[in-house]
Amino acid sequence: MSGFTVKGWCPDAWQPMAAGDGLLVRVKPRFSRLSRKETLQVCALSRQYGNGLIDVTRRANLQIRGVAEAGWRPLIEALVNAGLVDPDHAIEARRNILLTPHWTVGDASHRLAVELREKLPELPDLPSKMGFVIDAGDALVLLDEPGDFRIERGESGGLILRAAGREKGVAVSEGEAVGRIIALAHWFHDSGGAAAGRMVRHDAPLPPWAQGDARPAPPAARAQPGPVCAGFAYGVPFSQIEADRLADAVTSAGATSLRLTPWRLVILEGGSAGEHPGLIADPADPLLRVEACPGAPFCPQATVATRDLARQLAPLVRESLHISGCAKGCACSRKTALVLTGREGRFDLSRNARAGDHADIPGLHPDHIPALLETR
Repeated sequence: MSGFTVKGWCPDAWQPMAAGDGLLVRVKPRFSRLSRKETLQVCALSRQYGNGLIDVTRRANLQIRGVAEAGWRPLIEALVNAGLVDPDHAIEARRNILLTPHWTVGDASHRLAVELREKLPELPDLPSKMGFVIDAGDALVLLDEPGDFRIERGESGGLILRAAGREKGVAVSEGEAVGRIIALAHWFHDSGGAAAGRMVRHDAPLPPWAQGDARPAPPAARAQPGPVCAGFAYGVPFSQIEADRLADAVTSAGATSLRLTPWRLVILEGGSAGEHPGLIADPADPLLRVEACPGAPFCPQATVATRDLARQLAPLVRESLHISGCAKGCACSRKTALVLTGREGRFDLSRNARAGDHADIPGLHPDHIPALLETR
């Protein structure tokens, strides 16, 4: 893996990241949706060139895990030929658009996403972690999801343009929204935002045309496994599934497509509901309360294993729990009722906190944590 050792950016197909189990190769489906054929292609490529594990990311993308360095180039060629990766490296890097999973063809969210995709060549070079959010449905569902440049439904019913880290945005018409969001990206670039890395950390005053008093609409309830307008939503434990199980679920359900979300949920569209190994159909399943990154040995920065412990602790907690292999907190950026942060082979326990926050109980051995939580 000597050719892929840099850490600290979001991987994409042309810039994979080295993990403990091989390279991570990110696939960004158009509008976070794969046809049945495309889904089965990704599963087959995961088995052929990776270790057969697929991640569903918080940006509603997929990651093929465990790719050997020698297999990366033929994998990329296959993904480009399938239309799942842009042959232009720069355009692929800019395809960081998080779209409300509840979009329908021709609605405002879909129209805006189509326009933004067509205008990606107009964007400046941006830090790799930066992204766009389009949440123009009747109710906001992405308010708590990270994204630097946002087109959202405002509380007055119209659209607003909002920069991450600012509580308020400026009202825009649908016809001007994409042009404004591209202009905001150029302002970020020209005002030295790259040094901050993200909009939320860039403290330069916004240009007057991007300032306003418009607030986002109230958020809708977070989606859960069960029937949805587009089909049936299933939980993906810890955002990871075996390629064979995903392919079997799509095939056995007779699904026409797979829609991805940023909430550890996938939606099988056009098929029948049912139980599928590797997916969660019960909204009361305790695993849905627990977030956990891959941990050691799959992530070089983690000093502790995470997911076996997460499965052990899930039935013991009634609130949200985040288990992070290190202080970066890749699996969950928001506060949770309990968070366990790995440090030098042990865990720091914090309450109502994020990974890496001040520890209420430091240095816990993993074997001692279940008994501690049972007594709460």
